[in-house]
Amino acid sequence: MESLSLFQEKHLAAETTGAFGERGERLALEYLLRRQKYRIVCANYQVPVGRNRRGAIITGEIDLIAYDAGRLCFIEVKTRRSDEFASPLAAVDLRKQRQIIRAARAYRKMFHLTDAPFRYDVVSIVIGKDEKPKIELFKNYFSEQRFEKKTWFED
Repeated sequence: MESLSLFQEKHLAAETTGAFGERGERLALEYLLRRQKYRIVCANYQVPVGRNRRGAIITGEIDLIAYDAGRLCFIEVKTRRSDEFASPLAAVDLRKQRQIIRAARAYRKMFHLTDAPFRYDVVSIVIGKDEKPKIELFKNYFSEQRFEKKTWFED
């Protein structure tokens, strides 16, 4: 089996958290293109999605936007040095999901894709010392359903 070229990168002793996350996103991008045959549309999409309680602008970000078999995929990439204490998926909590959903809605509205089929995927990457990165793709990891407003009607 061929190994991906980015798997050969050496660990940098003083690698910053941002650089480590960027390396994970590059690995995820290459994995989705080569192994999963996704068609990448955009990386690091950012859009203002509202304001917090103090009035500061909240920016939503989506790591990767791609098509998989005609379905628009909004992909969050989480990279960790170890999964000993918690999986990278633990970082995709409700707050993060809400932020991604708001950014995805803005993207779909901006490009007139409100009726297009879509889903939310997560790529989990664990890059341990001196070992090949472990990459897992979780298709349809979460949905908008739990965030929909409930309406009550009385007879």
